[in-house]
Amino acid sequence: MLAVSWLIRTETPADLPTVEHLQEEAFGPGRFARTAFRVREGIAPDPELCFVGMSGEEIAGSVWLTPITIGGAPAQLLGPLTVAPAFKNRGLGRLLVKHALEAAAARGETHVLLVGDGPYYGPLGFAPVPFGTVIFPGPVDPGRVLVACLGGAAMPSGMVRGGR
Repeated sequence: MLAVSWLIRTETPADLPTVEHLQEEAFGPGRFARTAFRVREGIAPDPELCFVGMSGEEIAGSVWLTPITIGGAPAQLLGPLTVAPAFKNRGLGRLLVKHALEAAAARGETHVLLVGDGPYYGPLGFAPVPFGTVIFPGPVDPGRVLVACLGGAAMPSGMVRGGR
């Protein structure tokens, strides 16, 4: 089932069961132990910066941005990014990330942080964080800590905390 085009829209509360199912399918029950998930624990994703990708009437993928601070400065944490297995490798994940970054920049956000694969996220505007510059409150592979500095913002530094 090849989608000719995607519709990206803001996530609604009615989408949550499907989005949570996609997250469970993509990351399994162990996802809650990961440091990035722990940073988001108890912090609601920003409802203006959560999006779903639609293929017709079906939710094919989603992305969340959650408010955090880096060294006390406001930022957003990207993730989870999920795409249903039937729609993988068709560009939806990249489109969701680009849309989320554009929406964040339009709102005046300066940094979007994530823990992920550099070769995938690099072309979307993310750069590796120099070792020891951004510190998570738990174990994380420092080679996978990436940030998009929006609007010419400088590289952030400091401890990552959920919320603002």
